[in-house]
Amino acid sequence: MSEAVATTSATSAFRTELPDLGAQAERLIELGVPGIAGLSAAELRAFAEAGAADPAAEGALLAVHPDRATASALAPLLRRDDKPGFVVVDMADVDLFTPIDTVVLPDAPLYLVTGVDRGDEMADWSPDEALPALTERARTPLTHTEGIHWVLQQPAALERNHCFMTIGSRLRKANGALDARTPAIWISNGTGRDGRERRNAPKVGWCWAGNRHTWLGFASATGRQ
Repeated sequence: MSEAVATTSATSAFRTELPDLGAQAERLIELGVPGIAGLSAAELRAFAEAGAADPAAEGALLAVHPDRATASALAPLLRRDDKPGFVVVDMADVDLFTPIDTVVLPDAPLYLVTGVDRGDEMADWSPDEALPALTERARTPLTHTEGIHWVLQQPAALERNHCFMTIGSRLRKANGALDARTPAIWISNGTGRDGRERRNAPKVGWCWAGNRHTWLGFASATGRQ
């Protein structure tokens, strides 16, 4: 569940500035992601090299398909103030969250996400309000694993009072209805069941689909390839 966080009227000077694809591949190799995903370092480097040759992929995020690298496997690789990331205890089913109907992931172990943006201007919107607005803008919401990949490559994407939701992933219940939780990535205050030792650690959690939070934007992209 979401926790209380002090709000601020300050704006952020943050800009999406991802490393080049070759550097992103090396970062994932350093973190051991190929082993998690059943890929070789050579495969990752070759994919990054091919992507770098495509002008349409400039500034893109390199992502591993969630079938190969789940949110629960990736979250502990996050770091902030030398503290590892974690998934909240009441989201043990995090890996059951899958892309919503309007989000189609490439059928490949590796893919690129273009035009990534944190969506700060949508802070204090609810997920239910944000999704149709993103669709109208021809943008696609990030999935929770894409959001984790982003923070792995650009840790500054998480700032106090300027974090983000990843509403491209939802859990569908047995009756076909969507679970009311929507994933988000933010910074733990070290309160409640997080534990004091996790203060300032990156946190994969959730918020209700109908609730607003002044400190959460809505991460989105222009597309995937």
